[in-house]
Amino acid sequence: MATIKPFRGLRPPRELVEQVESRPYDVLESEEARVEAGDNEKSLYHIIKPEIDFPVGTSEYDPRVYEQATKNFEKFQQQGWLKQDAEDMYYIYAQTMNGKTQYGLVVAVLVEDYTKNGVIKKHELTRRDKEEDRMKHVRATNANMEPVFFAYKDNEVIDALVARYAKTEPEYDFIAPIDGFRHQLWLVKDKKDIETITNTFSHIPYLYIADGHHRSAAAALVGAEKASQNPNHQGGEEYNYFMAVCFPASQLTILDYNRVVKDLNGRTPQEFLAALGENFDIECFGKERIHPKRKHQFSLYVDGYWYLLTLHDGLANDADPIGGLDVSISSDLILDKLLNITDLRGDKRIDFVGGLRGYEELERRVDSGEMKMALALYPVSMQEIMDIADNGQIMPPKATWFEPKLRSGLVVHKLS
Repeated sequence: MATIKPFRGLRPPRELVEQVESRPYDVLESEEARVEAGDNEKSLYHIIKPEIDFPVGTSEYDPRVYEQATKNFEKFQQQGWLKQDAEDMYYIYAQTMNGKTQYGLVVAVLVEDYTKNGVIKKHELTRRDKEEDRMKHVRATNANMEPVFFAYKDNEVIDALVARYAKTEPEYDFIAPIDGFRHQLWLVKDKKDIETITNTFSHIPYLYIADGHHRSAAAALVGAEKASQNPNHQGGEEYNYFMAVCFPASQLTILDYNRVVKDLNGRTPQEFLAALGENFDIECFGKERIHPKRKHQFSLYVDGYWYLLTLHDGLANDADPIGGLDVSISSDLILDKLLNITDLRGDKRIDFVGGLRGYEELERRVDSGEMKMALALYPVSMQEIMDIADNGQIMPPKATWFEPKLRSGLVVHKLS
């Protein structure tokens, strides 16, 4: 069962939140962060992407960069751009995209629920270099600067409590630049409500990492590291917990995560389509963009035309949680079999485009000549992700794209 607790978050004053808040560190490159921060010294990018304070081309892994993160974090606190709340509390965080709102709880989750207890479920592999980077950042700042994105199976008690707060005026309410999505935050200070949240989560068996596998691993490992280094460790210290935003699974939106490929492995478009016909029914829609309507359908853009591919009956093993995924089917029958792309993480012939970018981006990448074809997938479901995590299995790379992304800088969790 999940162990969570309230905490004294560091937050921007209401009038500064839009100057401080930012996109997550891992959704943009250093130069994009440099441009977005501009001359705004209050931008959180100075802490989560501190390489922007150095000359262009400075590695984000340079030891000086982590030192700069520490200095900038201290500066933000000294200047009052981040102020610590006077009491422990939970926070309700709402995101609205295209008229749909999802409500999450900002909480501190127990490190051992990730490292030992099996309560926090993952569905992706992590890369050691990315883990190490975030571990260095957490060590340098002694804080979780950005939350992890968790899901849990819906709970009526939590839903009712959140709905009550949602009718009141939020602490923060703003439209984010770039994506244009709305973000709101409420403070849960009432002792009875805090107790209700804590007790209700103690009966929720699992939390599922939706987005932020590297942040989860890094935060948990630093917490465990601090525990092992403290001869007077008691178990209640703040470093025993890390920050997450927990959303009901039914409220989350998973978009398609699509593929673009640089060549057809020596085939002409006509030869490629003919080879696809062995395993797929193929319909040509010409210049009309066609989206998959269900699982086991794929949209293909090649040579200026859109095609709908429908997997032949009997080829999908839906009894296999991994093998039945469209990311697995497309990898096995198209990318591997026809294009000789076996390493999705490392092959330079393939790139990935999140569904928020739209089919316009797929067309642009192909029509420009940069890529030869684009393959669009039907999105995986949250239920599929939970089933895979419950079975202790790992999803193929580049399988999920959650949107909207969490904004960083609304709440920070100090480890002491």
